[in-house]
Amino acid sequence: MTKKIYWAAVIYTILGLLGGLYYRELTKAKNFTGETQLAILHTHLLALGTLVFLIVLVLEKVFALSETKSFKPFFWSYHAGMVITVGGMAVHGTLTVLGKESGGAIAGIAGLGHIILTVAFVLLFAGLYARISDKQPVKAA
Repeated sequence: MTKKIYWAAVIYTILGLLGGLYYRELTKAKNFTGETQLAILHTHLLALGTLVFLIVLVLEKVFALSETKSFKPFFWSYHAGMVITVGGMAVHGTLTVLGKESGGAIAGIAGLGHIILTVAFVLLFAGLYARISDKQPVKAA
């Protein structure tokens, strides 16, 4: 599982950098100077993707979090939440730059992504708590 966590961090780094590039190039091509969600897309990917999974990688090495019952649900729900959240942000931001209305459905989808991320964080903290309270002790190497 350590390699999966590592590759998740790498992929979010790449996506974050591409998100920043997309924002810069689209706004430059359309001479857009207003506010858009694309401006924070790359920071969401880098902070909530790269940094979170680098921290999870350290926690995995220290506490063997992947051996808890809640880790796999955390791992996959977190990715789902990220895809929905940043996907909604990307669509909303792109429509803004193009001068089109996005409607409430896009905001609702991004909100759903945030709810899924919240559930994923609860699962992460549940697994971490199980480890630090010795309810699921780390196996000796």
